[in-house]
Parts: sequence; C-alpha cells; structure tokens
Amino acid sequence: MIQTDIAIIGAGPVGLFAVFEAGLLKMRCHLVDYLPQPGGQLSEIYPKKPIYDIPGFPIIYAQELVDNLLKQAEPFKPTFTLGERVEKLEKRAERDFLLTTHLGTQIQSKVVVIAGGLGCFEPRKPEVNGLERFENGKGINYMILDPEKYYDKTLVIAGGGDSALDWTIFLAGKVKKLTLIHRSENFRGAPESVRKVMELAQNGVIDLKLNSVISEVAGNGHLESVKIKNIKTQEETIIPTENLIPLFGLTPKLGPIAKWGLEIEDNAIKVNTEDYSTNIPGVYAIGDINTYKNKLKLILCGFHEAALMSHSAYKYINPGIKYTMKYTTVNGINPF
Repeated sequence: MIQTDIAIIGAGPVGLFAVFEAGLLKMRCHLVDYLPQPGGQLSEIYPKKPIYDIPGFPIIYAQELVDNLLKQAEPFKPTFTLGERVEKLEKRAERDFLLTTHLGTQIQSKVVVIAGGLGCFEPRKPEVNGLERFENGKGINYMILDPEKYYDKTLVIAGGGDSALDWTIFLAGKVKKLTLIHRSENFRGAPESVRKVMELAQNGVIDLKLNSVISEVAGNGHLESVKIKNIKTQEETIIPTENLIPLFGLTPKLGPIAKWGLEIEDNAIKVNTEDYSTNIPGVYAIGDINTYKNKLKLILCGFHEAALMSHSAYKYINPGIKYTMKYTTVNGINPF
C-alpha cells in the first residue's frame, strides 16, 4: 500500500503545482492519473499548443509548461501511479483516506485533492460487443504504457490519428506482427507520419487495412482474434492477434467521482472558496473539476486554488499547530 500526506487525483498542471505548494509546507504528495504520463490534457491532447496567460511567460507551449512544473515539483519528490483510474474513495477516520484504483492499487492519505481537470479521461471505445471480456490484462488496452511487452506478440492497432500513427511507426518491426486498421483512406495525423506508415505498409513491415472497422472480438479467456469489415465491400476478415489497442481518443467524464458523496453541480464539484474544500472534510477540489460563483476555468486560477488549498490542508493534517508563512524569496526552497 502507498502511504502519503496528500493524494492528488489528476496529474495535470494544477495537480503538479499543488505538489510544489504542499512541498513548501513539508507535505508529501502522491499523484494518480488515468493517462500514461503527467500533464493531463496539455500532454495528451495538445502538447504543442501555445498558452498566453501564464504570468511571466508571454508565450509558453503546453508541454513546456508541464516540463517546468515537473522540474519545479522535483525537489519535493512526488510519486505517481499512472495509467490507473481511482474507483473508490473511503474516509475511514479523520486524516485517514483510502483510494483504490481500477487495477487494485491502494493509496492511504491524510488528505485527498481532486485535480482532475474536466474529469476522468476515458477512452472512446469502438462499438463492438464483448470488448469488456478482454480488458484488464486479457488482450485489449486503450493506451500503451509499456511498449516492450508487445515486442514478441501479435498486435492490432485501430485508429487514424496521431497516436495510432506514432505507435505504429514506433512498434513496426519490433512486434511479431502489426496490423493497423482505419475506417477511412484519409488519416487525421501529421502528413509526415502518414507518409511513414504508408511506406511501412508498402514494404510489408505492417499490414494496413483501410476502409475497415472492427466488427467482432473473440477468444477463450484471452483475446485470440478480431474480425474486421470493409465498409465499401462488406467483406469480413478474421485477424489472429493477441492484443488489440483501439486509439480513438479520450473523452472527459466525471466517472467514479460522481459516486463518492460529493456535492455535484453541473457535472462539477461544489467547493468553499475560502480554501476549495468540499462537503467532505479533508477532501478538496481544485482546477476545472470544481465550481463556484464566478468560476473561471483558467490554469492560473487553478494555481491560486492550489496555494489556498495547501495551507488549509496543512491545518487539517496538523490541528493546533500554528504555521507562519514565509516567502520563498526569503526562505528559499527546502527540499525533503
């Protein structure tokens, strides 16, 4: 079991900055995110997007901001559970919370901070019956966390965006056999990536199935094959494979958070603007996941919320202990 002072659900920019603010108060943080890397939407959806409203930076690119936040948090040694979604939140006593992910990882903390942006990013799944039979380690995954585990296996990737193209290029020649399935003849990804994929197909390194969709999955306990249908000819083909990775993007949903007893309004968590606490003592919500009067969904507002939350969390964890704030310009950064 992982033990920490503050469990932060969501490793986007606001969650990462909360690590820094909490670290200044000598509180350790563990972050949990369903995405395979820190950064939230910034890293997963638009890493090259320019951002113009971060103080002190007339322009900064999304991934650059994430990298800076990680470097800023580094002295306070945050730990991460990535590629896992928090399913359960239990308050067992004052300053004693237990989080459980969909893969069974458990995190014990004194405070919980929900910094999940627009919610839990869930994969867009193809409309195929029986997918759930082969999820959770049985052959179907919706993101690639450890590419090396596919090197000696057969693999089908479905999708036509940058993620599908990039992983196809990376894994081509490394896996036993790779098939890329796309429902169109035109890809949504970068032209150079499309050129490389077409070249791999022409050279026989990968098998490319265009104008095709997955119609069926089959196996006995573990995925053994997928059936695809050509949209134009209606011809069906069975492809033997041990692994299927549909990469159709992500969609934000409140997900399991909606079942935790929090006060919800318009698909967001209501908070007290004095410290961004929720109706459950010891649970806070910061960033785009929360709502209050005159809320602005801006990263810089999330940073402000993270600072106030951290000072409130310190008082919650250390009742009766007075803390005198010292400016970093005077006190510096004192890492663990």
